[in-house]
Amino acid sequence: MNEYFCSKCQQNLKPKRIDGHYILHEIEHVLHFERGILYTIRELLIRPGENIRHFISENRSRLVKPVIFIIVTSLIYTLINHFFHIEARYIKIDGAKDQQLNAINSWVQSHYGYSNIIMGAFIAFWLKIFFKKYDYNFFEILILLCFILGMEMLMFSFFAILEGLTKFYMMQIAAAIVFAYFTWAVAQFFDKTRVSSYFKAFASYILGMITFGISIMILGALMNLIVQH
Repeated sequence: MNEYFCSKCQQNLKPKRIDGHYILHEIEHVLHFERGILYTIRELLIRPGENIRHFISENRSRLVKPVIFIIVTSLIYTLINHFFHIEARYIKIDGAKDQQLNAINSWVQSHYGYSNIIMGAFIAFWLKIFFKKYDYNFFEILILLCFILGMEMLMFSFFAILEGLTKFYMMQIAAAIVFAYFTWAVAQFFDKTRVSSYFKAFASYILGMITFGISIMILGALMNLIVQH
């Protein structure tokens, strides 16, 4: 009998050695390749609102877990951005003007996964206001945004690669596509038959980003006051 085998719990007491197969299995487990992160991306491209609504209300095994999805897709964009230095062509940070605010902005750029979740909370607030007659709570709307913002990160990643390879400015095009995708996906989630759903979705996105930006400025100002005193 195997001395490292427990007859009660039917498990090995001593785990197998970590090797390449173990690492691949862990990556597959995190990204849920069994059903597929690629499957999730395809479904979110074709029928985002319907699939997310189905995930929330009926079956949560068809798609990759939303928080994992937004963190992984944000990491993909971060790696591509660091490799091609895309944002350096668009964003200039002057450390001499407001060190605390610039420190926050630098953190946001270095931690897009967490930043997107935080920004998603601001957008969710406005979506909850504009679509208050629908029976979705704040956290369910936040799950919706984890999927949508994750897809946006992949779209930005695609155009960042194109810009890195061609040296043409592509991120403006990416931003327009992202705005259109967000509006369409959110409207599809709530009620794609109403024109007002598209306007409410777009307004929620704009207001969410504005309030997120204002909160960063307020936080920077508070940090400056703390440092000065």
